[in-house]
Amino acid sequence: MTELAFRDDAYLRACPGIVTRAEGREVELDRTVFYPTGGGQPGDSGRLVLADGQAVAVADAIKGASGGVIHLLAEGATAPAVGTKVSAEIDWDRRYRLMRMHTCLHLLSAVLPYPVTGGQVGDGKGRLDFDIPEATLDKDRIGAKLNELVAANHSVAARWIEDAELAAKPELVKTMSVKPPTGQGKVRLIEVAGLDLQPCGGTHVRLTSEIGKVAVTKIEKKGRLNRRVMVAFA
Repeated sequence: MTELAFRDDAYLRACPGIVTRAEGREVELDRTVFYPTGGGQPGDSGRLVLADGQAVAVADAIKGASGGVIHLLAEGATAPAVGTKVSAEIDWDRRYRLMRMHTCLHLLSAVLPYPVTGGQVGDGKGRLDFDIPEATLDKDRIGAKLNELVAANHSVAARWIEDAELAAKPELVKTMSVKPPTGQGKVRLIEVAGLDLQPCGGTHVRLTSEIGKVAVTKIEKKGRLNRRVMVAFA
């Protein structure tokens, strides 16, 4: 198992680690700040810096079968040997944009309180799909409400609950397509104060004002009941 430093501090840009596995382009560390693809959020990119200053580019991060984080090196990069001490450093500007958008989508789910059938966090843009009865959604109204919540500067924080508590409160789970991971004894929740509380393992900003101004760019009908709402930084 890899110690997930980003889980306790999403603003951590680097951390020391030791290579525990190196096969081809795949490298695993005992500790990392790299978020692996999951929950609709892309994996981080960045680099592994060796003691002599040499840097190895990391193109992506994905989940390993054993619960670790696989740092997928860029094409042509040479993996450091097992036991090598490195500094794991993410592309912070990209990560911060993903954090802002991920939190924005949580706000969108508060503006539109319907079951979520899918979603994707992107770099500067994102989307949520909702199970909504036949209705016309007003793009401008949704955008205005979303920006109102952003500007209100609500605090965002993580906390944990026991599996049994989540089972007793199924209303916390908004996503119909992705179920929160259980079986480990506890589940991580993300709470936007006064607005939203749901299971989520992703990275988020501390205050909604960090998101900045956004716009609802498009609303698509994706079936009889499914509506796709797309947002982007304005």
